[in-house]
Amino acid sequence: MQDKRFDVGFDFDQIIDRRGMNAIATDGFRDYLFDGQDVVMPCADDDALVMWVADMAFAAPPAAVDAMRERIERPIFGYTVLLDGSLYDAFAGWCERHYEWVPEREHFVTSAGIVPAVDDLVEYIVKPGEKVLTLSPAYGPFETAATKHGHQLVTCRLVASNDGRYTVDFEEFEKKLADPDLRLFILCHPHNPTGRVWAEDELRRMAELCFAYDVMVVSDEIHCDLLRTGLTHTPLAKLYPESDQIITCMSSSKTFNLAGLGMANVIIPNTEIRDVWLGRKFPVVNPISAAAATGVFRHGDRWLEQLHLYLDANFELVRDTLAGQLPDAVFRIPGATYLAWIDLRAYFSPDVDLTRYFAERSGVLLEGCHKFIADADGHVRINLACPRSVVENALTKIVAATLEQ
Repeated sequence: MQDKRFDVGFDFDQIIDRRGMNAIATDGFRDYLFDGQDVVMPCADDDALVMWVADMAFAAPPAAVDAMRERIERPIFGYTVLLDGSLYDAFAGWCERHYEWVPEREHFVTSAGIVPAVDDLVEYIVKPGEKVLTLSPAYGPFETAATKHGHQLVTCRLVASNDGRYTVDFEEFEKKLADPDLRLFILCHPHNPTGRVWAEDELRRMAELCFAYDVMVVSDEIHCDLLRTGLTHTPLAKLYPESDQIITCMSSSKTFNLAGLGMANVIIPNTEIRDVWLGRKFPVVNPISAAAATGVFRHGDRWLEQLHLYLDANFELVRDTLAGQLPDAVFRIPGATYLAWIDLRAYFSPDVDLTRYFAERSGVLLEGCHKFIADADGHVRINLACPRSVVENALTKIVAATLEQ
């Protein structure tokens, strides 16, 4: 039952100063976005509008803060292992309430994050000479996870309609799977950067093709709770409860803005892979991270409901602004994520570095195509998980910079 302490209003309009906290978003953007290049903006770094890295500019929910505070009030932070099952129980309860799915406790392990988990799973599953598949445009760390272990990342291009809806080219998808060296499919579900929420028939078709070609699936479901109001998420593993070929990665980090705490949940039904995981991992966890994750899975429902409504309005603002002022931009409100994926090819030539362009012309920090894998030319990804006043200001600057070029 939801604790009434957490059934309150939340101030998503509050602007919180993140400068000086070693936040990548505000203090580390030059190295991450520009690789240390000399980029001159029309404002001081501290005044740039931060719309890039996928964490929120909102305060973490009281369910997380109160759980951390309660743990800190018992100020011993020694070696901590998940002995009592409280985190699993809270996570399982969340899954049951939101997805009508409960992963088995035996299959439940934790990681310092989903990116590290995907990296580890590639190492454990894919043998020398074998390949990894994903759908493109794709999240950059998927390529890193493959190539750092000496594997080729193969992409299957999503098909984009004129109004910005992306679908899977299943004929091409099957051709990629038919490669005898293809061992692992990384599914981004919901998809980053496009925000597609895959329908059940699409999920089933992807999964059954993978089964037919004996390809393992790692389903990165980190954005699964960040849905537009009225939509629901179906875990891929829910559709195939008897299969051990699907590994599910979920986390409280995106949903509740806890990425810096380094805590993710990984569901590994395959005994052999799980044994490798457990054999290589030291079971100690950060006690503060575990407390926060347990707290939000127990009591974060109301906060998330209000977050959905706030994000819905931010997306509508982007849609209406683009329709009125940049009518040739292609944008569709995504089914999930807090990330707007905008096609600006009507306004820019393919050789323009849009990340740098908007930083230098407008002082807006966003991510252009070079931060994604394949099929992203002329697109930008803008983080809308920030106060509406910031979104309004950024849109004004983005429109002006686009029209002046």
